[in-house]
Amino acid sequence: MKPIILAAPILLFAAGLAPADERAPTAEERVRVEAALRADGYTAWSEIRLDDGRAWEVDDAVDAEGREWDLELEVQSLVISKKDD
Repeated sequence: MKPIILAAPILLFAAGLAPADERAPTAEERVRVEAALRADGYTAWSEIRLDDGRAWEVDDAVDAEGREWDLELEVQSLVISKKDD
């Protein structure tokens, strides 16, 4: 039984269930991302984080019509590259 318990963390990591390399934005990055969101008509959002250095992820972004979206923005241009409801 012990070998199975000890192997569980290794199996989870191998299955890709280990936490991703994410981080919160710096104060300067947050200002830039939030300005881009407002310019695109979003009025509120819950969390902003950089995912693996490849995209800004924004959770629960509310558009002008009150709909919620999960967004991905390109790191440098801050253009929305993915939008999921």
